[in-house]
Amino acid sequence: MRPTIRILEEAHFELVLEEALRILSEVGVRIAGEPMRELLFDAGFVADEATDRIMFPPDLVRAAVATVPGSFMLYDRDGEPYAEFGVGTSHFAPGSSGLSIIDHRTGRHREATTADFIDYVKVGHQLEHVRTLATSFSSHEIEPLVSDAWRLYLLLRYSTKSVITGAFSEHGVPRLAQLMSLYRRDAADLAARPMAICTVTAAGQFSYNEDSTRNLIDYVEAGIPVEVVPITLMALNAPVSLLGALAFHTAEVLAGVTMVQLVKPGAPTLFGGSAAAFHMQNTTSPMTAIEALRLTNASSLMGAYLGMPTQAYTGFGEGKVLDAQAGAETAMGALLAVESGLDSVSGVGMLDYLLTFSIPKLVVDDAIVGQVLHFGRDVQMLGDIPTTEIVREMLEEGHVLMAEHTMEHWPAELHLPGPVWDRDAYDAWSAKGELDIVSRATAEVERLLESYVMPEADPALDAEARAIIAAGMSGDGELPPA
Repeated sequence: MRPTIRILEEAHFELVLEEALRILSEVGVRIAGEPMRELLFDAGFVADEATDRIMFPPDLVRAAVATVPGSFMLYDRDGEPYAEFGVGTSHFAPGSSGLSIIDHRTGRHREATTADFIDYVKVGHQLEHVRTLATSFSSHEIEPLVSDAWRLYLLLRYSTKSVITGAFSEHGVPRLAQLMSLYRRDAADLAARPMAICTVTAAGQFSYNEDSTRNLIDYVEAGIPVEVVPITLMALNAPVSLLGALAFHTAEVLAGVTMVQLVKPGAPTLFGGSAAAFHMQNTTSPMTAIEALRLTNASSLMGAYLGMPTQAYTGFGEGKVLDAQAGAETAMGALLAVESGLDSVSGVGMLDYLLTFSIPKLVVDDAIVGQVLHFGRDVQMLGDIPTTEIVREMLEEGHVLMAEHTMEHWPAELHLPGPVWDRDAYDAWSAKGELDIVSRATAEVERLLESYVMPEADPALDAEARAIIAAGMSGDGELPPA
């Protein structure tokens, strides 16, 4: 048995699902992009003449959900099985929308560069518990048209881990697929052994814009698993209450899921989301607000109820620095993610509404993730019941330190966080310089940068990857060194 948190009763799931289906069939979804509209019309969907919203009949939505695989495998850059989604294991990755970074050498908040991104990947490649990386922040010296491809290129060059990514423009996906195909025999091999999950974002108010629908088609046709991610803002674009917000959220996800399955039945798809609460007093939308975490938990349970792998943005801090607030928000989100069974968790390493990345925070978060994953393990009988033999040894020796049961099971049962986590006695902590967590994390970043060993890669392949990106640039500028 695995520890779980369930905030919904069984009756809630079908109640919310029926309401989401009613929204889709009576209100409909505004769909931009002629290719997707044509696919929907050819499949028998119709648009309301007055609103131009396309109606999604409940039977077609349910049929689409039924074709979503319950699980799928991601492979690493080198084509080896790496992370399976939909089987009860939570996989943590950084967020993927950062614009700035906290420089770990100076503590300054500034625009991010390619050198920062390379440092991040070198550190992330060596982390034990954050097993999936992401195109987490943009380099300001790269033109926006190819920024998405540049981030993916750097990840593939400096790490072999699976990736969470996405395109920034209507025509960005083919470049991403080309880059990933360089590490496979051909496009068919990439589809058979995908190395990335890509994000499709709903636009809110039950709509999908042209970039999202074009990208969705391209992802699915390339065989890349898709996470469908609405941005549900309680009290702004969704009800302030849980069940109503979940109905809105579910409707937007199911519209995307239906479109994915229309392009290719059986395409791997995650029931995703980015839940937040709109706080009217200061006009901000914290995703770490406790009510938003509640909605994230509920959406994960809804996805599981529908038999789908799940995703959400959580496990990060909304403050501006690595401090107690960052730790508390990250730990709460990460623990709830594991206990609600989320398969893909995006957010570690991030601060300030996912706008700022911190490499020291990433290594702190790796320690947090290790602890919450340890908490979320299956509860098993390990020869400890009945306790007769352990009781006897404890009474005879005064302890069970050297008991056979202890010696056999302590390596797996007792989790010791790494060097960023303070578990020393006071004297030992003082002797090491009385370092706070930021100092310890910064030192660990430097240690990991020094110990990094670059994965082997073909120089000709690297040149081809750079050529793919350069071909998409609008001017005559050169790509920075990497």
